[in-house]
Amino acid sequence: MAGESDTGATAWPPRMAVCVGAVVLRKGGVLLVRQAAGHALGGQWSIPWGLVDEGEAPEAAALRETYEESGVQAELKGLLGIQNLSQAGWLGLVLLCHHVAGQPAPDGIETDRAAYFSWEALDALEEPIEHWCEWLVRRVLRGDYTLIPALPDNPYRPRLAFL
Repeated sequence: MAGESDTGATAWPPRMAVCVGAVVLRKGGVLLVRQAAGHALGGQWSIPWGLVDEGEAPEAAALRETYEESGVQAELKGLLGIQNLSQAGWLGLVLLCHHVAGQPAPDGIETDRAAYFSWEALDALEEPIEHWCEWLVRRVLRGDYTLIPALPDNPYRPRLAFL
């Protein structure tokens, strides 16, 4: 059974892989990175995303992943939503961010390209976009989403709450 150790005892707390993705907006465009060869999504464009490190807040992980994969510094605006990912035991949190500084540049390890795309540029792109990311960024670009803002005045501050 999942969550059990070799002795049959249930591991506590249960574990789930939590990924975060950032939809970063700037002047009507959305930031995408192309995953480098050797990556599970190699050759496909996606939003910056990755795993939350142990002890890291999800919103900090989203900003870190954005900077690592694209060289862009972003500011958190709120939670777009959650997605049960296709792999069992994996959960995705998606945050809306706005560009603060930096020009899109790949890290050369996980990503080999980075750029902002308008709706028209997405239509003209001849390379594949990961299907869930494309669905998501098109919804955001047309304003078809509800943003849940961060509420810093919660009992667990400075940790954020999204309510």
